This record gives sequence, structure tokens and C-alpha cells, in this order.
Amino acid sequence: MNDMNEATLNILIADDETLARNRLRELLASIPGTHIVGEASNGREAITLSEELRPDILLLDIRMPEMDGLEAAEHLQKLERPPAIIFATAY
Repeated sequence: MNDMNEATLNILIADDETLARNRLRELLASIPGTHIVGEASNGREAITLSEELRPDILLLDIRMPEMDGLEAAEHLQKLERPPAIIFATAY
């Protein structure tokens, strides 16, 4: 249970590899005040979900099919309230 004074960071994970998304989810589960609002498997999905879910933070892979993370980040910066982007990649 969260303390009412504790801020919650809403996080979206975007990575084309299921194992990488699972690992990030596991790591975040141990950090109080974080909430995973969704997961995307490519850059286009990350943009769509960011517009819908308005996460505070987007953990974004660089190499993904359809649209890579760098291109997605460019599009996301044009949002009225873009998420903070952290590139989480093995690239």
C-alpha cells in the first residue's frame, strides 16, 4: 500500500523483446512508487500508448521493428506533455 504522500511514477516500457520487458518489469516491481501503465513492442505502439496513457517515464529500446526508438523519441517530443525518455537498450 502506498503512503498517500508518496508520488507515483507511471512508466511505459517499450521493447520488442519479451524477455527484456519482463526483466524491466521485475526490476521496477522492487521500486516503491512505480507503476507500469503499459508495454509496447515497437516505436509506433509506444507513441500510441504514450498519447493514451500519458506516462511520466518511457523506458525505450533503440532497435525495434516498424519504428525504432530514436524515431519514436522524436515524435514523442512533439506531444503537449511528453514523457521523460530513458533509453534502456543492449544496443
